[in-house]
Amino acid sequence: MSPSKVAVYSIDGKKLKEIELPKVFFAELEPELIRRAVLAMQSARRQPKGTKEGAGMKVAEYRGSRDLPFYDRSINVERARLPRLKNRRTLLEGRVANVPQAVGGRRAHPPKPEKKIEERINKKEKKKALISAIAYTKEKEAIAKRHKIPETIQLPIVIEDKFERLKKTKEVLQVFEKLGIASDIIYAKEKTRKRAGKGKARGRKIKKKKSALIITSKEAPVYKAARNLVGVDICSVTNLNAELLAPGGMPGRLTIWTESAIKKLNEVMP
Repeated sequence: MSPSKVAVYSIDGKKLKEIELPKVFFAELEPELIRRAVLAMQSARRQPKGTKEGAGMKVAEYRGSRDLPFYDRSINVERARLPRLKNRRTLLEGRVANVPQAVGGRRAHPPKPEKKIEERINKKEKKKALISAIAYTKEKEAIAKRHKIPETIQLPIVIEDKFERLKKTKEVLQVFEKLGIASDIIYAKEKTRKRAGKGKARGRKIKKKKSALIITSKEAPVYKAARNLVGVDICSVTNLNAELLAPGGMPGRLTIWTESAIKKLNEVMP
């Protein structure tokens, strides 16, 4: 087989024909740029957080005038020059409040919602990272580091368009078995575990391993069939991004392309 050609398999796992690979698969491999693009996407999802303006600053008072009576001022009274609560007969009898070192006082350096938390990346760099991530889907050495694949497998994996019309999860799993990649799906399910620490109480109780990525030409019935498989993601070729192809910023994800998705890639990535 020519290096620029790839086999197309049927849903029975048999080789049907060979097609030409788009030139995007032979782009330069840039793992650092891919990681930067993934981190930029992750940071864009973060929500700004901070304390309410003026929180903890409305309950006490500091009076620095020496002309006030002894018990109604905060200066030259042989006490710390700090704001005090006004809930006693005189100001001097109130306890210290508002300041960070006092019980119930404000925070010294609270988080601020105006802080810049988003990592920016240029559009051309982002596109170049996506192209490089696509090129990694044919690199067996990189994919073998994170997935269980047979040594004889040919990458990238391309399957006929009938695959998009499958409606049952067991049918999708049978196709994976015939292609020889079912062991990775099973391994991802076995690696599912409960998270350690406080994250269990914060909406992320379960940790799941990433498995195969299915790329179709458009939204199809196989979307509902494949979503039940642990670690399996599915998207159309027009919605591809670097994070799907390189989860956690690590390129080399096991990817299954449909034949029409490969053809459409020439239009999306000219």
